[in-house]
Amino acid sequence: PQRSPDASPRPTETPGGQQEAKAADPKRGEEEEEEIDIDLSAPETERAALSIQGRFRRFQKRKKESGP
Repeated sequence: PQRSPDASPRPTETPGGQQEAKAADPKRGEEEEEEIDIDLSAPETERAALSIQGRFRRFQKRKKESGP
């Protein structure tokens, strides 16, 4: 199937052969719900969450201190 030179490229035809991010189509997230299998009671999950939260808090603190 050929397309006219004026037509915009399809997501699979973008330069580099990469597809566009799913965030570009908000309805897609409602239709396709990806199941994530994470054991929320696992100790390593808790350690990872605490680490991420700590880094985020430090980021917010630095952002607030360097703000206007």
